[in-house]
Amino acid sequence: QVQLVESGGGLVQAGGSLRLSCAASGRTFRSYTVGWFRQAPGKEREYVARITWSSGNTDYADAVKGRFTISGDNAKNTVYLQMNSLKPEDTAVYYCAARTLSVPIYDSWGQGTQVTVSS
Repeated sequence: QVQLVESGGGLVQAGGSLRLSCAASGRTFRSYTVGWFRQAPGKEREYVARITWSSGNTDYADAVKGRFTISGDNAKNTVYLQMNSLKPEDTAVYYCAARTLSVPIYDSWGQGTQVTVSS
């Protein structure tokens, strides 16, 4: 497993932007897929986006497509989630998670970072 630490959450007005970071320690992301998930109060955790480190391939949930961008920095071993045009319904605790390419289960999770979007 890899240790993950998220940062960058906060309070922002609707239409604003935030960038979340997910830093890895212990191992590099080289052989991992890294995903972002979120959980709003009273709701189940939902998938937001993912990036496969080796290929750079990305994928997004329909709810964030066109507004969020996931990217990675090799030198910093960090994955970012740039969130633009934020909406109140984006309010949630955001988690990053990692899984190896050979295992379809995310088995490393960060502690989460709160994102609150005011209307």
